[in-house]
Amino acid sequence: MSAKNARHPAAAWWTLAAALLALVAAAVPVPPTASQEPSTKGVDPFTQNRKLGRGVNVLGYDPLWRSLGKARFQERHFRLIKEAGFGSVRIVLHPFRDGRADAEHRLSDRWFKTLDWAVEKALANRLLAILDFHEFQAIGENPQGNKGRFLAMWRQIARRYKDAPPEVLFEILNEPNKKLTAPLWNEFLREALAIIRESNPARTVIVGPVSWNNINALDKLELPEGDRNLIVTVHYYSPFAFTHQGAAWAGQKDKVGVPWSGTAKEREAIERDFDKAQAWAQKRRRPLYLGEFGAYDKGDLASRVRWTDFVARQAEKRGWSWAYWQFDGDFIVYDMSRQQWVRPIRDALIPARR
Repeated sequence: MSAKNARHPAAAWWTLAAALLALVAAAVPVPPTASQEPSTKGVDPFTQNRKLGRGVNVLGYDPLWRSLGKARFQERHFRLIKEAGFGSVRIVLHPFRDGRADAEHRLSDRWFKTLDWAVEKALANRLLAILDFHEFQAIGENPQGNKGRFLAMWRQIARRYKDAPPEVLFEILNEPNKKLTAPLWNEFLREALAIIRESNPARTVIVGPVSWNNINALDKLELPEGDRNLIVTVHYYSPFAFTHQGAAWAGQKDKVGVPWSGTAKEREAIERDFDKAQAWAQKRRRPLYLGEFGAYDKGDLASRVRWTDFVARQAEKRGWSWAYWQFDGDFIVYDMSRQQWVRPIRDALIPARR
């Protein structure tokens, strides 16, 4: 891309990417939830959800956001993700960390150039791309104090990608929590969605409930009935004592050795949670996306493989798309130091004949 096009993505390459994606299926098929009426605007969200299929979270903590020259994640990793059988990537964004964002909350050309690169390479590898606004910690601690820049940055991101193909989706905010209560979050999401719709009236947008996108908080989520081009996301890390064992930031540093054996009781607990979410979604005619799930790598590998396989298959059984947390870092499915897949986890996510 030229310097000019790096700042303003050209409609031509968006169009080419869309054409390529139309020719080749971008995701592993996921069974439909139910027969639904198509959306009146844009691509039917249930169709979009099937295209998302099996995905993985990427780039949230990579040094490429400071300098592309320091990137761990390279273009070839998009190709490896596609070849492994994934159909989408959830690009984890921290716009508040853009050091050049000024008093008017303008995102820098450098930051956008990096995001342009990630979106372009994802599409070139026939992967759908979700732009996930991941500033849940700052907004959860101080919702009103951060509302202005949250909305201002969404206006910029939305305008930047208004000509992108429908294979680019927006996620309003990862895991609203703490002081961002349900009534306040419902207000925030309506305002953010209205800003997005100014420039992207047909874009598929992803939104989830409070309490860290908890299934049990779905009843508190209020969506505009007239906007059907939405996908609802939930995250799943239960049982927490198992999935976060050894994680110091979660207060579990010394709580290790917790197995997940896949007993009938353990499986039924997950099935109950997923059935609850499924009932909510069917009643409201909304597709569901399991945007995060994973088990921290301090747990024993055999247990993590069993849990990962069971959660992924239960999501697919109900017609949900999903994205594993995460490609590299912690909860990893790809070992950057060795430049190779963590094969037992990868194979639990993408079984050879399932």
